[in-house]
Order: sequence, then C-alpha cells, then structure tokens
Amino acid sequence: MRVAIGVLMAGGLAGAVLAAQGGWAASPEAVAEASAGQPGFNYEESRVPPYTLPDVLGQGPNRVTSREQWPARRAAILELFREHVYGRRPGRPDSLDFEVIETNGKALDGAAALQRVAVVSRHRGREHRFETILFVPNGRSGQVPVFLLLNNRPPSNTDPTRATKSPFWPVEEMIGRGYAIAALQVGDLAPDNAKTFTEGVIRLFEGDAQQRPANAWMALAAWGWGASRVLDYLETHPRIDASRVAVVGHSRGGKAALWAGAEDERFALVISNDSGEGGAALARRDFGETIERINSVFPHWFADNYARFNGRPHDLPVDQHMLLALVAPRALYVASASDDLWADPRGEFLSLAHTSPVFALWGDRVIAPDDMPPVDTPLIVGRRGYHIRTGGHDLTTYDWMQFANFADQLGWN
Repeated sequence: MRVAIGVLMAGGLAGAVLAAQGGWAASPEAVAEASAGQPGFNYEESRVPPYTLPDVLGQGPNRVTSREQWPARRAAILELFREHVYGRRPGRPDSLDFEVIETNGKALDGAAALQRVAVVSRHRGREHRFETILFVPNGRSGQVPVFLLLNNRPPSNTDPTRATKSPFWPVEEMIGRGYAIAALQVGDLAPDNAKTFTEGVIRLFEGDAQQRPANAWMALAAWGWGASRVLDYLETHPRIDASRVAVVGHSRGGKAALWAGAEDERFALVISNDSGEGGAALARRDFGETIERINSVFPHWFADNYARFNGRPHDLPVDQHMLLALVAPRALYVASASDDLWADPRGEFLSLAHTSPVFALWGDRVIAPDDMPPVDTPLIVGRRGYHIRTGGHDLTTYDWMQFANFADQLGWN
C-alpha cells in the first residue's frame, strides 16, 4: 500500500497534496529571496507535483496493526536506511574510556558543575579521541535530564569558559530551566569535507582501507556514532538521568541527530532543527533542496548508494517520515524557520504528520497534514512537537526554550 498526501483516512493518510496547506505559508519576500539565493529550485507550493509516500506501516499481510508488530517493521525500515541512505555504522570499539580533562563544581557563578571529558576509543591497535562538554545544574537535586547538541558550527558556539555565549547553545538559560546541557564537536568525529574517510573515527575501524562498499558509513553516521559514545559516558555520570537524554542537531547536525536517534534507542527524545533534505523534510516533495543537489555538494555525508536516487526520489524504498517514525514510541520534536525555504518547512512538518499511524499504536492523537501551526505557535501532540519560528536558518534561544517546554510537558522537570 502506498500513501498519497492529504486528508486522514482509515489505515493511513491519503488525498491530494495541495490539501495540505496548514496554518503557515511562505511570504512572497521569502520566496523571492530563496529564488535569488538558490535559483533553479522550486519554492512555490502551487508547483509541488503530486507524490506518493511508502506506507510507514508496510503493506499486505504483514502490515502492522499493533504495537507488538512494530519492532519487526522498525528493524526492516532501519535496514533500508542503512543500505540506501546513511550507511552501516559499527558498534562500540574494542575498548572505551572516559578521561576527565577539567572539572569545575562552581561554574556559572555557582549555578552549575562543568566537566570536560575525553571520550577515548581503542580498536585493533588504533585510537581515536574526542571531547564532550557537560554543564549540570547545581540548583536541582538528584539525577537530571540532559540535552546533547551535535555542534556543526565552530567550537566558539559551545565555549566551556562562557567567555563567548552563543544562542546556538544557551547554557545559562537551560541550566536556569533545570536541565543539564552537553555538546560534542562533529568535526572531531569526522571532518565535514573530503577528509571524512582519511581522518577521524571511520579510520579507527577501517584503518588504511582504500576500498569501501557503497553502503559504508559516512560523516552523518559518524557524527551520530559519537553521540552514542557520549551517551555511554552519560550513563556513568551520577548526576545524569540516562533514561532522559535528548539528542539535538541543527541543519546537517539535525540530520545526524535524527539518524543517531534511529540507530540508538537509548535516546529518549530526538530533536531536529532545520534539518531539511536528508533530515526531516520529505524527499519526494519537490521543494527547496533535492537529493541530487545534496549528494553533489556534500557527497561525504551519505552512503554512496544514496546517489543512485539522484533525480529519482520516487524510486527510494523509504522517505523521511519513515526515519522520523523510527523514534516511536519515544519523543520527537521537529523545528523549522519561516524564511528557511531551502529546508522545506512544510515538508518537515508533513514528515512529522505522516508518522501518525505509528504513534497512534501507542494512543497518540493524529497530527493531520493541515494541522501545521502558524509561525511562533508551537504544536504539541502527545510524544511529538513542532514549531516554525520567525526567521532564517539558525538555532536560537527561542528554539531551545520550546525544546525545554516540550520536555517539561513530558514530565522531565
């Protein structure tokens, strides 16, 4: 069974694509700016051709009808993404150690405890290390939940000295909300360039191998692998509630966060911010960035197999609503920005909406395609949340506060 886009019907979502208009529409100014900045791509909703999504619950006699059947379907979907999109990442290395670089129990004028920790992996005689930074609120007793950011921007955005304070990682505000906040630098796992394969954690496992299969793991998978290793550390920390760890990413970091949450079910909350093509946005929607463009400019992000679908997204056996559905029954939050048409905000929301048949297995209310909220008006439905923020492609304090509000609703605070 394939699923066409639009109104709710029994067993899935069906109808015409143009029915899914929702409470937000791109401004003419944003369309004009996007068209000038990235010409040759579609930014007009009226020009999105009809498309059909694979049914997230499967088809035929094996179609999922109960939550007990979901794990087998989930495993099959995960394998499809490994084979065709993100590649196959390894598990833990032969040995894994955590070396404390710095501690400060009175950071932020006493409001938090700071730790900088080296995550050291050893495998077949090779070694790789990267750093994670963690602030834990002193004003909250017992174990606390934590938000882990995959930082795809310069390290100054996650400055542990707090000499530089970036809204991309608002430590003070999150500590004030009672949450711990952590970060890793994605480039320390795999460089965000052609050196992905010759430097970083991929070589920890592959050594000097020159031949790689077309489903080998690439940068996005390597960054997500690093998030799992930080989670290994957080499980050892006496102040951290390891059952309440959120993985957060923006843009390419958001793509990696979604894949990390798919691969590692220990993440209790998965958050995508402006992740766009190859992240939360539907690949079959002809709006903004395309598979062909992303593979041509960033070939080191995805498995080589993904390029086979350049110009033919309809032949993919999966689409991104299925990636988001892999989070179920855990919590999921997707965020967009009103002027970030390159990332296809509506396509990000629709992807979230089309996870509804899976989340409904646990009793969550359906998010319909036309439920997209107006700008700056977050929508929370059970284990899922969404907002579209005023502005462009960025991760802001406003976004973080909505993530914290969602966690509050989940009972984390």
